[in-house]
Amino acid sequence: MKAIAVVPGTAQVSLVDRPEPSITSPDEVKVRIVRVGICGTDREEAAGGRALATSGQKDLVIGHEMFGRVVEVGKAVTRVKQGDYAVFTVRRGCGKCMPCDMNRSDMCRTGEYKERGIWGADGYQTEYVVDKEQYAVRIPAGLEQVGVLTEPLSVAEKAIDEAVRLQFARLPDALATPDWLQGRNCLVAGLGPIGLLAALALRLRGAKVFGLDIVDAASVRAQWLTAINGQYVDARQVPADRVNDVLGPMDLIIEATGIAALEFNLLDALALNGVYVLTGIPGGHRPIEIAGPELISRLVLGNRVMVGSVNASRDHYQMAVDDLLTAHLRWGDHLDRLITNRYPHTDFPSALERHDENEIKVVLEWGT
Repeated sequence: MKAIAVVPGTAQVSLVDRPEPSITSPDEVKVRIVRVGICGTDREEAAGGRALATSGQKDLVIGHEMFGRVVEVGKAVTRVKQGDYAVFTVRRGCGKCMPCDMNRSDMCRTGEYKERGIWGADGYQTEYVVDKEQYAVRIPAGLEQVGVLTEPLSVAEKAIDEAVRLQFARLPDALATPDWLQGRNCLVAGLGPIGLLAALALRLRGAKVFGLDIVDAASVRAQWLTAINGQYVDARQVPADRVNDVLGPMDLIIEATGIAALEFNLLDALALNGVYVLTGIPGGHRPIEIAGPELISRLVLGNRVMVGSVNASRDHYQMAVDDLLTAHLRWGDHLDRLITNRYPHTDFPSALERHDENEIKVVLEWGT
């Protein structure tokens, strides 16, 4: 079968041949890939960035935002059946710590996990994949066009879920209002796919959402946010250190830019008792200067929380599916417009190298 692979540490990406996998144990699921999303991680790998091939292989099959159709299941599988649409999660546990034993490898304690398509395990840019049932999530047929958004939305779901759980645990009045996000000011910084999907999840929970970026208000990303009743904020006109003055304090900030200086400057916008979740990973190794004493004082004196969040558990994938269904019912085909660029898998160089100014999510199509 065909697959798209990179030689880690190089910009050598090619269409290669791989043996078609088969089910070898009763708890396995075989999926025919329909489409796979492209994100910044894929482009970083294709440019020679962080990646690790499977043991014994010189190259790595890329791709972790998959969507496919089940073609075969082992005898013990009950979660999905032949003909269902499904996705697999990304991270595989280390086998040494309790979170990984609990299928929570997103919280691995050793750092010795593997990630399909990224680190030590082949990914999903290929015709067929086989994996364990515990990593499979069924996708309703009505989400066929947007099911590929499940993985990036799961990242946003985890960030929001962690923020709300933190507030429930530490604020004395939080449990009196179980819909804690209802009506609260929430800022999403960076309107790429994860940022816009975070805005979607927050709007479904009744939050007042502001989206911060440096695109024109008439751009596709800003207009997509506006259509779900989010408010676009141009950071060229309202810089991070003025958000509080112009818009007021934010109870929750979700950061999805990966720009270190901005990440710290946004603390100025965080309300007393607020929570700030970082999901963006800054590139490069360039040092930045921060006012350490002022930063710490703001966190301590304001009871503010700043937390990093990466990857997602199977439960967060399920939350993503539920929200995609609700969003589809509420906004119809507007959800489909998040996928702006579709390429056949044979045209992977265009998907990896071309950056359309109106691009939100790019996918490679493997079949129908």
